Amino acid sequence: MTFNLNTEGESPNRITLRLHGRLDAQTFNDFDLAMLDVLPRIAEGGTVVLDLSGLDYISSAGLRSIAKIRRSTRARGGHTLLLNLQPQVRKVFDIVKAVPVNEVFASLQELDDYLDHMQRRMTGQGLPGGS
Repeated sequence: MTFNLNTEGESPNRITLRLHGRLDAQTFNDFDLAMLDVLPRIAEGGTVVLDLSGLDYISSAGLRSIAKIRRSTRARGGHTLLLNLQPQVRKVFDIVKAVPVNEVFASLQELDDYLDHMQRRMTGQGLPGGS
């Protein structure tokens, strides 16, 4: 699966970005490059809204990309809001918030393997009777 990014409702104070597909080690760089163009268009104190309703999967690389956006907007007095997380993506954010991943996982690969397993379990993929 690929990754797509659509921009909606852009103004100097707010922009909404719809993410579709997978934000992982193969696609995060495309997202990061797009953000280099998008973020400067937001005014000081502005808001970036990430609509994740079409995001089916996120890895640690995707989490890092979103963390970079949050740091960038915060540094300029703004905010980053996440909307419409699918259950498996929400689970990843819950895991990362609840678990000090640098203390629990020996490597990024181990973390990604765990996140992949959890998201597949949430969507029924890779399980008997799953798709």
